[in-house]
Amino acid sequence: MAVKSTEKSTKRQVPAVTRAVAILRFLARSDEPVGVNPIARELDLVPSTCLHILRVLQDEGLVEFDSKTKRYSIGIGILPLARSALQKNTFSVLVQPLLSGLSEKFGVTTIATQLAEPSQMVVIALSQSTLPFRLQVDLGSRFPILISATGRLFAAFNVQDAGELRSAFERLVWDHPPSFEEWLTEIEATRARGYAVDRGSYISGVTVVAVPVFDSADQMIRSLVAIGISERMDDKQVSSLAKALLKLRDKIEAMQIGTGS
Repeated sequence: MAVKSTEKSTKRQVPAVTRAVAILRFLARSDEPVGVNPIARELDLVPSTCLHILRVLQDEGLVEFDSKTKRYSIGIGILPLARSALQKNTFSVLVQPLLSGLSEKFGVTTIATQLAEPSQMVVIALSQSTLPFRLQVDLGSRFPILISATGRLFAAFNVQDAGELRSAFERLVWDHPPSFEEWLTEIEATRARGYAVDRGSYISGVTVVAVPVFDSADQMIRSLVAIGISERMDDKQVSSLAKALLKLRDKIEAMQIGTGS
């Protein structure tokens, strides 16, 4: 991934931990169980080392092993860890009821996302639309950091090098991909107005509106996102939704200051 993490670190590397985390992330992304050799190949690991780590993860309940197929998959032991992380995430606790109010008012699905690793955003709070037609989004869902409206935000506020953007952009998958030049223009518009809009590029017929949430170093680490059916969202609706999201973002930031979070 060409886009680098926004965090600078001088911590000493621990290869065994790094490899174990890479294996867990790989299995979490995989649609079906995977054997040792494909995992090792994909992650550039020595097969015997990969097998040793998998067995330790299996013992801890973080990985499941099918003795018939000799394949591994992510284990349910990861669920208590994920649930605890979400419950202790102050931001997600604060934003959840506010997202619900926004979903009810505008008839859209609303989510909050957080930077989970250098190339991924993860859904940490969610409120589904009450309309008959809903988009399937789950807590813990991950997606590429530069995709859709949230991706335009990240590119606008966190990435300075156009070369890094082009390399990452070429690996993104869209229903209706914009050209790189069109995308850069949209990023500039995002930077100028403070919010991003994706009208059917990522998912056909779906409009996504997103606003950034910054940390103390003015880096975007989270986003508030509204997702709706394009035919129900004209320019006036999109503008109203963006203003509501920005107001919600400011309210949350004030609440965090008030609680010392």
